[in-house]
Amino acid sequence: MRIIPNEMESLWTLFTAPVVWALHFLICYVSVAVYCAKSSQISFGFDVVRLGVVLVTIMALALIAMSGLLAWRQWGFGTHDPPHDDPTRHDRELFQGFATLLLSGLSFVAVIYVAMPLLFIAECSP
Repeated sequence: MRIIPNEMESLWTLFTAPVVWALHFLICYVSVAVYCAKSSQISFGFDVVRLGVVLVTIMALALIAMSGLLAWRQWGFGTHDPPHDDPTRHDRELFQGFATLLLSGLSFVAVIYVAMPLLFIAECSP
């Protein structure tokens, strides 16, 4: 029994992980920038913003992991080695699954790097 149907594995899955990373990047940096610009007018502290970014990061990593799982399934769970360069539908699907898997891995690492400044930034500087 499959949890996610095969119809989900289309060209749109190729773009899922980078789009999630881009949205995560925007949400994190815009929210911290707005907080730092308006911190004197906001009633909560930087720890609330940090918690919000941590939650957004966990959600982004979960979505990217799901995209990677779909890509791994589309690639045939790694049973077919690249290159997938034959002009057949099967090889196109394998190539797309492999490319999506690589983009998912890159996006996963990028999300972690976007969230890493939270470890070093204690509060906004004036």
